[in-house]
Amino acid sequence: MKFIIDLIEDIRTEIGNAPGFTVHAMLLKEDANDPEKLIYGGEAGIHSFSLDESGRKLMMKIDGSSDSLTIGELIKHILIYDMDKMMYEVRVCVNYQYSDIEVIGFGKSIEEKKYFFFIKL
Repeated sequence: MKFIIDLIEDIRTEIGNAPGFTVHAMLLKEDANDPEKLIYGGEAGIHSFSLDESGRKLMMKIDGSSDSLTIGELIKHILIYDMDKMMYEVRVCVNYQYSDIEVIGFGKSIEEKKYFFFIKL
């Protein structure tokens, strides 16, 4: 389980708040031969986000639009949240069937200028 405060700290330390990075969800699946291992299952751009105050979560959404969300657009909003909101959980909405998926970690690709939310289905 990751919180907004974890996200802010990771973005700052890993990519220095670089505004040009795009935001993506990366699916990790259990290895059929070794359930302790996770393997790459694909990725998709995250296009928008919203704050669900009643559910106390930041929802990152994959909606199929052409433009991926950038770190610059995301960070300018989440940095101004008060301390209570900093403790909201970060979740990903992949589609109707998988509308509230836990983020298990963060990552980056410096070469591709991508920042990842790792999810597991």
